[in-house]
Amino acid sequence: MAAEIRGTVSNGRLVINERLSIPEEELDFSFARSGGPGGQNVNKVSTKVVLRFDLAGSPELTDGQKERIRAKLGNRIDGDGILMVTAQEHRSQPLNREAALARLAMLLDQALKVPRKRVKTRVPKGAVERRLEGKRSQSRKKVDRHWRGDE
Repeated sequence: MAAEIRGTVSNGRLVINERLSIPEEELDFSFARSGGPGGQNVNKVSTKVVLRFDLAGSPELTDGQKERIRAKLGNRIDGDGILMVTAQEHRSQPLNREAALARLAMLLDQALKVPRKRVKTRVPKGAVERRLEGKRSQSRKKVDRHWRGDE
């Protein structure tokens, strides 16, 4: 079985990572007119895609996953727990739809990654001694530059 690519729809499910995929039924798409360049196409065709994902109501995610996503992506989530992603960089609706799906998958995958714990390390004794010896050497060099009058 070939590895599925993150952000693609396979078997009616959006692939987030190896362990998580979301049914396409949980995703709500709406379309609007896009700004920016595009000539008359901009004025006629609704190419901008707004993707909404009901984070609060998703049965696919555990409470811990929802909490982590809420903490990382809080600025994209409204008061009802809806995560919003927009895409308008392409001049066609299908390409913007794919871009929005890929962006949602990337955002969720990054938000769900648990950062590694930092392992505290000590500065080696030799490094501390070399640093202090360097400071003493620099200090002696500067003291030797002073004119001492009667000498």
